[in-house]
Amino acid sequence: MNKEPISFIHHQTTHEKAKKNKVLFFIALILLLYGVGCAGNALFGKKAPQDPLAYDPVTLEPKKPKGFIQKITHFVFHDELVLEGQKKDRINILLLGQGGVGHDGPFLTDTIILGSIKPSTKQIAIVAIPRDLEVDIKGHGKKKVNHANAFGEAEEYNSGIYLAKKTIEETFNIDINYVIRADFKAFKDIIDNVNGVTVNVTKGFVDTQYPAENYEYQTISFAKGPQTMDGETALKYVRSRHGTGGEGSDFARSRRQRQVILALKEKMLSFNTLANPIKINDILESLKKHVLTNMTFSDIITMLKLGKDLDTSNITVITLDSSEDGFLENGYTELGEFVLQPKSGNYKQITDIITNIFSPKMDNNPEEYLPVKHIVTAVPKQIAPKISFSDATIEIQNGTWNVGLAARMQKRLKTKSFSVTKIGNSQERPLAKTVIYTAREDIPLHITEQLKKELQVKTLFLLPPAQSASSTTDILITIGEDFVE
Repeated sequence: MNKEPISFIHHQTTHEKAKKNKVLFFIALILLLYGVGCAGNALFGKKAPQDPLAYDPVTLEPKKPKGFIQKITHFVFHDELVLEGQKKDRINILLLGQGGVGHDGPFLTDTIILGSIKPSTKQIAIVAIPRDLEVDIKGHGKKKVNHANAFGEAEEYNSGIYLAKKTIEETFNIDINYVIRADFKAFKDIIDNVNGVTVNVTKGFVDTQYPAENYEYQTISFAKGPQTMDGETALKYVRSRHGTGGEGSDFARSRRQRQVILALKEKMLSFNTLANPIKINDILESLKKHVLTNMTFSDIITMLKLGKDLDTSNITVITLDSSEDGFLENGYTELGEFVLQPKSGNYKQITDIITNIFSPKMDNNPEEYLPVKHIVTAVPKQIAPKISFSDATIEIQNGTWNVGLAARMQKRLKTKSFSVTKIGNSQERPLAKTVIYTAREDIPLHITEQLKKELQVKTLFLLPPAQSASSTTDILITIGEDFVE
């Protein structure tokens, strides 16, 4: 019998071939996913998730996929969420505050703040821009800077923020990455949504000329010391322009605005219940008619994540005013309207300071940069919020033969601050599964998500017309045999 020699170098068993084929398959799969990923990125760019449920509520990072294929796809497509300006180590944000519809001069921006962040050092700088500053607004000539938003809004609905952004950029030769505009209602509601903020009033004051309805005035006052303010009180605190004891100056008003903003930041980030993407989404949804921004939802979450590490204890502050050391002086237009103008006749010095706001040369040249202040800010400890789930009415129907189950669930949910207004039995019994139905689509997400978590129910359904429920019910729970007490 002839035996052929076996080459142990070239010979492969069937088992080895199978192993090799598996390896080649996975390599091919990874290369395919990589190719698809590259093509997708080239065509569409990498997209950050805009769904609040896609983020971890504690780390604020996008949730990682669980399946093997999903993990590979995530590896290919995933990119670190980066904010505009972050690669240049400077993020500039323009904050605009307006009265809004129903107020006198609804689109005139009374509050204009340029905030800057240096991610590598966690530094913050704030430039308070007075509303009376005379600037060149494209297409409108020299006007007060607070008119830019109004002019843009008159040209096209919701375009005021872009003309305001462009005006500030051109005046100070700076790139603004993000702009946020909020009206009085948004300001009040955001603070009320977090159950108020605690602010340390450094100087007590009285203002007898605070605006009231029908073009009249009212008297407001604030005592020195820590105070927990609701939205209405905080709005009065930051808007006051005629306070006693020097609190009527632009510098004092800028300080008060900064105090409230930092207190709000501290409140939001100190408690996971508030920094939770679901809660943030609910707040934004409820205020979408009163807040306008070019930030995406993923930008907001990434900014919150960055905000956790920012150094708010030492902030660089520039208040543009007409004080003795200030950059500005009082002036008048040809029509006799009061404006603030640069003492030097142009904005070069101010532009230089804003450009180099994080530069060490500011500390080395104190005379040249006298109006620049390094302010030590102690933000008071914020009071833990009380999260309410009572904004939606709940009806419970027992779909089992377990007597009293609906009543026991009602008691359980009420201890967790849910509003259960009706209980009873379902028309059909027994039901196999426990189901949560919503009667409308705008129910706050934090309520439905907490309810799902509490009852261990994975999905929600819109209430079908055939399903019987009270006309005042927002959420219907039908208890099935799978429910475990």
